[in-house]
Amino acid sequence: MSDDALRIRTMSRSELDVAVDWAAREGWNPGLDDADAFHAADPGGFLVACRGVVPAASISVVRYGDTFGFLGFYIATPDERGRGTGLRIWQAGMARLAGRVVGLDGVIAQQDNYRKSGFVLAQRNIRYGGKAAAPDAAAARGLAIVDARDLPFDRLLAYDRRFFPAERAAFLSLWLGAGRRIACAATRDGEIAGLGVIRSCRRGFKLGPLYADRAAVAEALVAALHARAGVGEQEVFLDVPEPNRDAVDLATRLGLAPAFETARMYAGPAPDVDVAGLYGVTTFELG
Repeated sequence: MSDDALRIRTMSRSELDVAVDWAAREGWNPGLDDADAFHAADPGGFLVACRGVVPAASISVVRYGDTFGFLGFYIATPDERGRGTGLRIWQAGMARLAGRVVGLDGVIAQQDNYRKSGFVLAQRNIRYGGKAAAPDAAAARGLAIVDARDLPFDRLLAYDRRFFPAERAAFLSLWLGAGRRIACAATRDGEIAGLGVIRSCRRGFKLGPLYADRAAVAEALVAALHARAGVGEQEVFLDVPEPNRDAVDLATRLGLAPAFETARMYAGPAPDVDVAGLYGVTTFELG
């Protein structure tokens, strides 16, 4: 069948489940309930290329606000690689994000291609994983660790905005309060000092986001999340921005080891976010 038979269109919600399965086969270890929150972020932001009726490639090009977008789920099925299918869906995705600053987390094999498309390295993100040592619960002295859903959502949304380049209310409302995810906030004298989420994945658990105004707060949140999720001897994964040395030290102290890395790259000016308080990236797929 010729390349002319390739059609690119917006995914249905059920087709996003197929893309999540592809991501799992690539070793990205998605969460068990990621797709609903992903789709809510921007229902038009997920594209599929089909050859006839058969899905051949995927990409997510999620719009946040009026000026930012994030690209992920860039996958072609093995028999489509080398046929130009990936390039065609890439071009369609970038057209959807035209005029915006665009971010992505690029795997090593694709980083040169992203540079050719105008993306510039901002930082390395490193996935740490393994059976975690018990976090220091004593780090919570002077803090209140509460269910994040007990706090007003507008406060959580404003706090998230310190660490992410745009407001993402639709996504965050589900990420903090639905599915097999547990969200905890740390407060000090009534002010938010940290926020963390743990979720069940195809393999073990992932922490993300993990925000904190200091390392002790991050560790206290990890201790609370581990206890509430019943992590036990299961594996835990944390996607750490390398420039935050306190976050790297925390992952090491927890006994986690580097598993793989991505490059956070931007086409356009790199957004100004609080990297010093970012101990764990929310998700490599949507930022």
